[in-house]
Formats: sequence, C-alpha cells, structure tokens
Amino acid sequence: MRRLRLFVLAVAALGLAGPAAAATGKEVVDTICAGCHRAGVLGAPRLGKAQDWKERLQQGRKTLYEHALKGFKAMPAKGGNPKLTDAEVRAAVDHMLSLAEADKGGAAGGGEAAAAKEATAAAPAPRAAPKPRVSAVNRFNRLLEKEADCNPPPPEDGIHDPENDGTHLLLPPKEAFTDLPKAPSGNCVDWVKALEDGYINPRYDRLDPNVQPIVMDLNIVREVKGSMPDVVYPHKQHTEWLDCSNCHPAIFVPQKGANQISMAAILLGQKCGACHGKVSFPVKDCRKCHSKKKPMTLQRTQTTQ
Repeated sequence: MRRLRLFVLAVAALGLAGPAAAATGKEVVDTICAGCHRAGVLGAPRLGKAQDWKERLQQGRKTLYEHALKGFKAMPAKGGNPKLTDAEVRAAVDHMLSLAEADKGGAAGGGEAAAAKEATAAAPAPRAAPKPRVSAVNRFNRLLEKEADCNPPPPEDGIHDPENDGTHLLLPPKEAFTDLPKAPSGNCVDWVKALEDGYINPRYDRLDPNVQPIVMDLNIVREVKGSMPDVVYPHKQHTEWLDCSNCHPAIFVPQKGANQISMAAILLGQKCGACHGKVSFPVKDCRKCHSKKKPMTLQRTQTTQ
C-alpha cells in the first residue's frame, strides 16, 4: 500500500481530547515522569535519589524547567505529553526536586523511601486477566461478533501488553475519540463524517505531505435479489482515503461482471471483507451498504419469483 494514507490515531487523538482539570505535580510524576525517572531509564535521575539530582540542582531550577518544557537529550518535551500545561510541568519538576531534597536532608525515611512509598500508593490494584475477545471456534464469522466493550483501554484491548508499564501511559481511545462523530458499530467512530467535517486530516502519501488524493466521485450500484435494498459502493469516500491500487486489480477486477461477491465470501475476508471488519466498520450494519431502496412493485415481483 505504497500510497496508503497515514492514519496515526494515537498522535491525532492527542489534540482531540477535551479540557481537563489541572493535575498536581505528584499526579504528573506518577502518571508520566515515573515511567523513566523511577527506574532511571536512559540516565534519567531517579525519584528520591539526591545523588542523581546533585548536578541538576546546580544548574538551577529555571534550567530544569526549560529542560522539562522543551525536552533535553533523551527526554521529550513535557515528558512526551503535549497536553500538559507549563504550570503542570513545573509542578512536576518541583515535586521531583522535593523528593531529592528530602533524601539529601536525611528526612525521616529519606526521599528514596518517600518515593517508594508514593510508588506503592500509586501502584494500581492487581489487574484481572483480560477476557478472550475472539473465540477459537467459528473464527470465520468474527465479523458478526458483538463487541463486549467499545474501545477498551490499551491494557484490556487484547493488542497491547498489559504487563508493560508503557501500555498504561497510552491515551485511552475513549478519551482520544471524545470529540469525533459517533457510530453504532466498529470502534464507535464515524470516520467518514470525521473526515468530511474536518476533524481529521490524514496524509495521502507517507513521505510527501503535499500530495493530494485523487478523488473519484462515482457510485457503483450492485443489484441484489429479493427485497433487500441494492448495494451502493461510493468511490468518493474510499478514494479520499485510499489509492486505486489498494483495491484494483488484486481485490476487485475493474471490469463489469468480473467480480462474484457474496456475503459468505465477505465474511471469509474476501472482497469487501478484506477491510471491513478488520480496519473498517464491520458488515453487521447492513444498511450502510444496502442503501438503495427498490421500487415497491419491483420488490413484490422479486419476492414472488
């Protein structure tokens, strides 16, 4: 998929979550900074270790604020969370320095003990084992499965490693998708409407941000038997995301009558099922595709045949 648009949801989502109350320095440290500063990842000064902070303290608090706000060496700006306000970042720096000062001053238990105590208090309760999301039996009809929960948090989605501390730092999809148009199926987001309304602006080319999509505004209507409405395939909504080569000729032969399409084939991951149910909305919402009603007289004729 040479020209498939980049669809970096996690990065886009960072700018979509709604406003939240200001976090305290301790909260920012527990949820963001501790991922590296607790263990000293890549040389990060450890929480409550006065010796680790000795040289940093000599640089002055203002310099430490600048490093935390703008990034320094391996540390990204604002700890990698651009949603943090400058005041929240400074409060986090103050909190870490207070832990170091406690260790330096020989306070009861020292800063290291204080940090360990905070880590214990902040440690999440033992996590229940994630429930299996897909049965090993009847995997062929996975597209019709009913999701138990729409957009579970990363530790429970069956994709990310729940034992990895970094997984718990990821922005939960429910928070990331707060402002996007809702849909009743899939991941509960109407991505077509999100694109139409300008909520997202995915790149069409991985390397060149100036490349524009070649949009084909053409509907293909596929007649079906019985009273079921005919299928409408909108090229426009597909070509706003994808290059023609994503579908032609490997999945759909661009020739009238050359494609045998059935619901059985789709459920087995063929034709439309190559994407729908995997990276696009599932096929259980019939009216999304069967959207062209037939005249009543034609319905009666086909029903009696």
